[in-house]
Amino acid sequence: MRAPRGFELAGVTAGIKESGRSDLGLIYSPHPLAWAFVGTTNLVKAPCVSRNRARFATGQPVRAVVVNSGNANCANGERGIWDNEDLAGAAAAALALDRVQDVLTASTGVIGVPLPVDKLKAAVPRAASDLTGDTAAFAEAILTTDTVAKEAAVTLSSGARVVGVAKGSGMIHPNMATLLAFVMTDARVSQERLREAWPRVVDVTFNQVSVDGDTSTNDMAVVLSSQLVPADPDELEAALREVCEKLARKVARDGEGATKLITVRVTGGRNEQEARAAAKAVAGSMLVKAAVHGADPNWGRVLAAIGRSGAVCDLANVRVRVQGVDLYRGSPLPFDAAHVSALLRHEEVVLEADLAAGEADAEAWGCDLTADYVKINADYTT
Repeated sequence: MRAPRGFELAGVTAGIKESGRSDLGLIYSPHPLAWAFVGTTNLVKAPCVSRNRARFATGQPVRAVVVNSGNANCANGERGIWDNEDLAGAAAAALALDRVQDVLTASTGVIGVPLPVDKLKAAVPRAASDLTGDTAAFAEAILTTDTVAKEAAVTLSSGARVVGVAKGSGMIHPNMATLLAFVMTDARVSQERLREAWPRVVDVTFNQVSVDGDTSTNDMAVVLSSQLVPADPDELEAALREVCEKLARKVARDGEGATKLITVRVTGGRNEQEARAAAKAVAGSMLVKAAVHGADPNWGRVLAAIGRSGAVCDLANVRVRVQGVDLYRGSPLPFDAAHVSALLRHEEVVLEADLAAGEADAEAWGCDLTADYVKINADYTT
């Protein structure tokens, strides 16, 4: 996929992964980049998250992002902090940047294993020399258990573009954060407006994805702007949301071991926050995920998830639909179980609930729970 103007990317193999797949990605711009950041709220966090958050607090522009996959560099003590800084320094040197602070860092992979920083530092100059205006190599280099690269793009009316790249397959249940996502745009936007809009975008997209209920130590979402093309701020925010929603759906569909994408649509919420909470509770329910995998039209699990979500609902008027079929409306409705079960065998499943408490609506995305998910995570480090 073509990157927006003012961006170059690369992905190379540093030798971290036993598979031999690429594991070092680089984003670079010759222009100072306006940017915004959202990182994990997990109290156990990797040095890359803490470092980027500190950089974000300064309000200063950046020029590059260096990402490694195959090792989270988390819970490695002081060594992990210094290794993260060494990687940033190697990227700054390879890109001839005056300040190491101009480089953001990100890591993803196994927790508690020392980062092979020497291998990464040796590979950084090669990544810098391989920079191109295409996102494909970078998108591949940031993957871990993902089965496919995840990219999305939208073009604004002014010709400005928004292009996003994400990774995520397991340990996905973000809370004010996301997997790893890097969204680039050449749209001209003030730093203040970008930082104001980004948390709103993340809240209704990446924060509405749940694969397994676990929030990662390394989650982050970064948006970067080269500021080269005029753009309407409202149109830009809508484009950011569209790109991030596309990426969120791709992450859910590629959940570890998944065979189905689950979309949960909630209407009738008392407010948007409660509608989002209800949708995410259903999408994240292991019982719902298991039922979808088995093509079991067990609508009671949807109701139960809504009930524990904290969202107010009028049970006498609540409505539940599975694949477009009404199963509950204040009380159970008669339905053809074999027909609904057949519909649940489709690769995309839509669960709908009307809370009958207001006018707010929301969506969330998840995937089915399979035996392969257990196999992948039972043998993750062995």
